[in-house]
Amino acid sequence: MVLSEGIAMTGLELFLAGWATAALLMALAWAVQWRTQDAGVVDVTWAAGLGVLALGYALLANGDPLRRILVAIMAGGWSFRLAAYLLINRVIGKSEDGRYQRLRAHWHERLQLKFFGFFQAQALLTAVFAVPFLVVTMILERPPLLAVFAVALIWLLAVGGETLADRQLAAWRADSAHRGRTCRAGLWRYSRHPNYFFEWLHWWCYPLLAWGSPALWLTLIGPALMLYTLLKVTGIPYTEQQALASRGDDYRAYQCSTSAFIPWFPKREV
Repeated sequence: MVLSEGIAMTGLELFLAGWATAALLMALAWAVQWRTQDAGVVDVTWAAGLGVLALGYALLANGDPLRRILVAIMAGGWSFRLAAYLLINRVIGKSEDGRYQRLRAHWHERLQLKFFGFFQAQALLTAVFAVPFLVVTMILERPPLLAVFAVALIWLLAVGGETLADRQLAAWRADSAHRGRTCRAGLWRYSRHPNYFFEWLHWWCYPLLAWGSPALWLTLIGPALMLYTLLKVTGIPYTEQQALASRGDDYRAYQCSTSAFIPWFPKREV
């Protein structure tokens, strides 16, 4: 496998263009945040921004057309589904996420300047997360047919699993009889965070699409950075802290019986 000629220069130019695009999107999101006093729009913009960069790289890079089409479909489909879900379920008609409420309380002086810096940091993170898309769209040779089938299966499993987990949780929360109780329905019986697991699984599509390329290691940024974020930063630690605060012993029992991340058969609750 080879990469297109001048990848160092062309790749850098495309990366910088992607970063500039993400910075513009985050600047607009910051302005919306200032008007609405809801910083949750940053999460929606991060998700949608990845899809925008994937489509941009698919259009502008000069790699194999099939790889570019696959990146546009897979990354774009994953991205815009997630962005729509976050917008509808976390932002519109909802109070601001507790993470951002705490930031407002902590950053009470020069608040909007600090939020602008925070949003721009997310723009850089968007550009870094999109590196796997860029790498794949610059590979000249057509991918092996077996790799295409494997990628398609993983993508369908990942996006289908994440969508199903989101719907099962939404249905559980919609029933007032479940208030104060932990969802153990469907996929949530086998993992405390099935949505996070399938989101992480999606990122393995791009290393497979780059199989055989000398730049394959760059595509590992996606699954590695996502895993670290979910396990150590804003994913599981924050979610479980909130769940323990709101559901107490019920959630502690759930923690003891159910896998934190990778779906597995639950233990019997004591």
